Amino acid sequence: MAIFVTGGTGYLGSYLVAGLLTGHRDRLNLLVRAKSEQEARERLWQSLQLHLGFPEFSEYLNTRVTIFRGELATERFGLSDDDYHALVDTTNSLIHCAASLNRKSEKQCLNVNLRGALEVIQLARRAQNRNGVLRYSHVSTVAVAGKRQNEVVTEDASIDWSRSDYDPYARTKKFGEHMVHQLLPDVPRTIFRPAIVMGDSRRAETSQFDMVQAFDVLARFPVLPLRPDDRVDIVPANYVAKAIVTIHQKPEPAHGIYHLSSGESSQTYREITTALAAAGRWRRPTYVPSFGKPFSAMVERLAHGNGSVGRGASLLKVFWPYLDWNTVFDNSRVVTELGEAPAKFSTYAYALLKFSRENKFRYPAKPWPAAAPAVEKTVVAGKAHA
Repeated sequence: MAIFVTGGTGYLGSYLVAGLLTGHRDRLNLLVRAKSEQEARERLWQSLQLHLGFPEFSEYLNTRVTIFRGELATERFGLSDDDYHALVDTTNSLIHCAASLNRKSEKQCLNVNLRGALEVIQLARRAQNRNGVLRYSHVSTVAVAGKRQNEVVTEDASIDWSRSDYDPYARTKKFGEHMVHQLLPDVPRTIFRPAIVMGDSRRAETSQFDMVQAFDVLARFPVLPLRPDDRVDIVPANYVAKAIVTIHQKPEPAHGIYHLSSGESSQTYREITTALAAAGRWRRPTYVPSFGKPFSAMVERLAHGNGSVGRGASLLKVFWPYLDWNTVFDNSRVVTELGEAPAKFSTYAYALLKFSRENKFRYPAKPWPAAAPAVEKTVVAGKAHA
């Protein structure tokens, strides 16, 4: 029996897969979008090399991983009947991490975050009816709380259907949670809501740069249209993954919903920029909250440019509502469950920014080794289902 994981080739998903492989003994059923068995393996290597060397990766791949080549938002993932039945028969818990983070595209969010989530829920339903499911873990987001301002939000007070949402991403993730509760009432289930996931508190390397680029643009401005004492809820990926993996494996977690956040310990913009200025030996910015309109116009101009600054400015436009809401999400549940709090962003922010700038906001990925052995078909399910 195995844990079915979606999103394993993504940033947070890579942390989950690596954590399950290195810290536990379970087999993993991984859904991977690929046209061939070798492409699927190479996609996993591109993702997991942030955490594993190739010999260790190859050993896990050949002994504990079964790849199902399919599409999340396609009926039964586009698998053949035999492969889908094999997936149902061998799955006894699920972690659904895959999602579209495209906050601009309602179509993509609907297809991936709702249509895809429904397919995973249906798999859980069939696995529950077949052999029983130990746990269904659903990775959501604190953005389901909708439009907020100057608040500390608890897990049970997050969903308020009368509130407007910031974007299609937040809206579809909120409905995704609703589907889990409605369609899997008899399955042990846990909802995880990460805040802004950025970087790793243990090392500078990252393979996810969207929020880093947005912060890079902010760090370059001498004047910021922000309130310096507003807090921003940022949490490192290694803490988020540890929480999901640890709680997923518990027979009886204390709660059904967890904020994976920095909570009341979230730092202010003043604290973060002071730490960055000290580490980088540059001047601290001046905060002028009334500078909103000129700042927006400047970001708009930069967003039409090329290079990392242009892309960072376009991302800053998208993420701005989440940087300006001065809202944090109570994390006392997960801190109690794990017995530790997440590292403060200021302790690793400069190293993260330095690595990202030096590598032009691209992860220096290693290719599949030329001397690596051929694909072992016995451990891969899925035939020609891209």
